[in-house]
Amino acid sequence: MLVIRFLRVGKKNQPSFKIVVTDKRRPPRSGRFVEEVGFYNPLTKEKVLKKERIKYWISVGAKPSNTVYNLLVKEKILEGKKIPVHKKAKKLKKEAEEEKPVPEKPAGKEEEKPAKKTIEKKV
Repeated sequence: MLVIRFLRVGKKNQPSFKIVVTDKRRPPRSGRFVEEVGFYNPLTKEKVLKKERIKYWISVGAKPSNTVYNLLVKEKILEGKKIPVHKKAKKLKKEAEEEKPVPEKPAGKEEEKPAKKTIEKKV
């Protein structure tokens, strides 16, 4: 199955990405992709996309990754809603946990701890 996804290029702390069409089972190592269909630099927000080629590969059956899909929706190459990529913030998780009722233990029953066993030495 073909996928449209990012291939990270660039130096340490200076990311830039090629947008490539590749087989889903293989990592998109440099040179091992089917076709390069665009470029994205998140630091300068520079985007170069080949719209016709992206539409062709999608019509053939290639599926974009979630982040690439959101980029294509933002650039109006595809229509639809963006996909939430990031997980919930910790603050939201804490609020969700506070809303859940915590089951309480019955008042009369307390857990007994097992007594420590002493080992006798034979002399």
